[in-house]
Amino acid sequence: MFIQTEATPNPQTLKFLPGQTVVAGPPRDFKSVGEAECSPLARRLFELDGVTGVFLGSDFISVTKSEEADWTVLKPAILGVIMEHALSGEPVIEGEAAAASEFYDEKDAEVVAQIKELLDTRVRPAVAQDGGDITFQGFKDGVVYLQMVGACSGCPSATATLKQGVENLLKHFVPQVQEVQEVQGPGGGSCGI
Repeated sequence: MFIQTEATPNPQTLKFLPGQTVVAGPPRDFKSVGEAECSPLARRLFELDGVTGVFLGSDFISVTKSEEADWTVLKPAILGVIMEHALSGEPVIEGEAAAASEFYDEKDAEVVAQIKELLDTRVRPAVAQDGGDITFQGFKDGVVYLQMVGACSGCPSATATLKQGVENLLKHFVPQVQEVQEVQGPGGGSCGI
């Protein structure tokens, strides 16, 4: 297994590309070992001193470190954990996850479908290239509520991405959208996503 690494716009986060599917279902964002109970891989990564976040995307793993941790020490250890996990035969995610809860009025279902389509086709692929994801949380009174996860969570450019990029895109294609607001997750997205 050859694992590539890429920098992200967040200097505290590196993206690891193992060249195979990481999670087949929805992406997962873990902010602590406690949230990672359903992921043997994430739990192993949190055992490394300095790891503060693990994001599992469809074909990549983003790892966030503390400011004190040094990538020159941490990166080889992360590569080792990913390799060991792949050889172990254990799943990346154990069991089934519950669906994420979204909120919106049923009368807005068509608008929400348009918003999700734009997010899935135009926004999420670009955000995934930077080691993160953006998830729809809700729509109410013209406001779209989104959550930035993975490398995008806490990234200095996340607010600009939301306000100048995503908000402008959604306003252009969906006239009912007046604003985009970021929602902080209750625990990332953990095992119950």
